[in-house]
Amino acid sequence: MAKLNGAKIVIESLIKEDVKVLFGIPGGVVIPIFDVLYDAPPIRFILTRHEQGAIHAADGYARSTGRVGVCLATSGPGATNLVTGIATAYMDSIPIVAITGQVPSTMIGNDAFQEADIIGITRPITKHGFLVKDVRDLANIIKQAFHIARTGRPGPVLVDLPKDVSVGTCEYRYPEIIHIRGYNPNYFGHIKQIKKAADKINSSKRPVIYAGGGVVLSNADEEVKILAEKTNIPVTNTLLGLGGFPGDHSLSMGMLGMHGTFYANYAISECDLIIAIGARFDDRITGKIDEFAPHAEIIHIDIDPSAISKNIKVHIPIVGDAKNVLLELNKLVKRVDTEEWLRKIEKWKKEYPLTYKKDGKLRPQFVVEKIYEVTKGEAIIATEVGQNQMWAAQFYKYKRPKQFLSSGGLGTMGYGFPAAIGAAIGNPDKIVFDIAGDGSFQMNIQELATAVIERIPVNIAILNNQYLGMVRQWQELFFDKRYSYTSLEGSPDFVKVAQAYGAEGILVTKCEEVVPAIEKAIKSPLPVVIDFRVEKEENVFPMVPAGAALTQMMSGIA
Repeated sequence: MAKLNGAKIVIESLIKEDVKVLFGIPGGVVIPIFDVLYDAPPIRFILTRHEQGAIHAADGYARSTGRVGVCLATSGPGATNLVTGIATAYMDSIPIVAITGQVPSTMIGNDAFQEADIIGITRPITKHGFLVKDVRDLANIIKQAFHIARTGRPGPVLVDLPKDVSVGTCEYRYPEIIHIRGYNPNYFGHIKQIKKAADKINSSKRPVIYAGGGVVLSNADEEVKILAEKTNIPVTNTLLGLGGFPGDHSLSMGMLGMHGTFYANYAISECDLIIAIGARFDDRITGKIDEFAPHAEIIHIDIDPSAISKNIKVHIPIVGDAKNVLLELNKLVKRVDTEEWLRKIEKWKKEYPLTYKKDGKLRPQFVVEKIYEVTKGEAIIATEVGQNQMWAAQFYKYKRPKQFLSSGGLGTMGYGFPAAIGAAIGNPDKIVFDIAGDGSFQMNIQELATAVIERIPVNIAILNNQYLGMVRQWQELFFDKRYSYTSLEGSPDFVKVAQAYGAEGILVTKCEEVVPAIEKAIKSPLPVVIDFRVEKEENVFPMVPAGAALTQMMSGIA
């Protein structure tokens, strides 16, 4: 066996885990690891301009490929700059391994230069955290980190590496298999519970399939489609479940919840059975809990037992991987008589379509529709957070999983652009767009340098309304239009900023300029920023006010 130092063990272990891309920024205590990277191992290193950019890029890479995203940062501020990205991944169950440098073991606890207790700081927002105390444990810990990150309900794992461990040496052997005491995720649902669920589905009259992010994470989209088509049951998706069922399918009702479609929210409110798959009934979905699905019994399929009956009491819990459970469930279900139910939903679709004012003015919904049309629904779409996120969810019909990348649980502004970079690296054959707001884009605008240097042809569509749009919308609707510090007038000329970084910039002010700009961006080998100057006070509708029931939607139509 070869004797290696800790830094070399880290890189060799990443190679063993088939890591293709590593995102990060160097710093003092991780110089030994970067010295190993100098020899150009078969891992592509992406030097971002901020650690938050690194972890969001790793997140976007993970969401769009299904692989574990990996990032590397130094101790102290380098590590703490990862915290928002770690929390983002934790809330949305994204597999990430974050490796941070730490001061030498003998200095831990002495307030050494650039020391931070990153394990303690991130304990509530990681699936697990490791402080490596002995170089002889390092290979085994990295193996455990990847195993924990990608199995069960996925999530971020942090490995904190003191400098003395990275320079210490030992004989290197990477374990082939790993067993972690007390950690045994259940992948197969109990057959009696699955049979109960099938019987309930077969006897239902007004059922709804409610598909969440777990469908995407478990690659269960085909099984959901089979279930829906075999039973003739309509499907609604959560924000993170978009793409888990084709958005252009006749049984699709689009997204439900606060900014969901009228018909999805009405269907949930009148159904007699909910088949929840990989969803967690969060507050943006349920609205007023006491009035959520008052007539329905609930089947809940989830790999995480703690998610079941956490927010909403369910009647038939099934703990297991969505794909495996549906493979068994689909053998037992039959076609349900839903014709009358589907006619009612179709009536709602005609009465309350997703729409917006079409008066020749440049509106953000129109821009998203045109991105959908030009890309034929095949692009990977990352979003920032706020109005841009909701319009991207409403007006782009996602055909497949891992196509829509967005910070759902944490709602992290600044996520979309670096996530789009990660997605473009992981999917070089796909068109990638970041549908952004002018506020959130500026939170990680420095990553334009990363995209240019690495020649990543990512497209940024800024829906520029010169406001922190979603906050302004709430101020308009619920605070008497008292626009307190939400105006972004004075933002830079985004075309000139793009050009200054070496990217391409396009200004769009008229509807007829939208399609040519999108087509030009797609053809460019450079990163392209399109500054769409949209209507400043356009709002996202439908909207369920905070604390209201799903049936109490605001349409925005006077």
